[in-house]
Amino acid sequence: MFFAKIIGTVWATVKDEHLQNASFEIIQPIDANRNHAGKPIIAVNNIGAGEGETVMYITASEASIPLPAEMAPTDATIVGIVDRIDVDPELNKEMPTKK
Repeated sequence: MFFAKIIGTVWATVKDEHLQNASFEIIQPIDANRNHAGKPIIAVNNIGAGEGETVMYITASEASIPLPAEMAPTDATIVGIVDRIDVDPELNKEMPTKK
């Protein structure tokens, strides 16, 4: 699972039959410190998460598992709304690089 922030919505009136009851969000992947971690992607949202919320999402073939249809055509699916992220500063120190 990965963290992201919902930064927008995609409206699609015509879509695959397996995704008829799903909405689509534009999500910005973030790390545990809420820093950007890559480019925005589109994710299926069937849990009701809204713009501005921090969410957890899954990718690849596992992204279709939470959906009602077997093997729905998705590369990313939102699976949870994050209430809080607690990171221990001592455990989150940058690892030294090997030379």
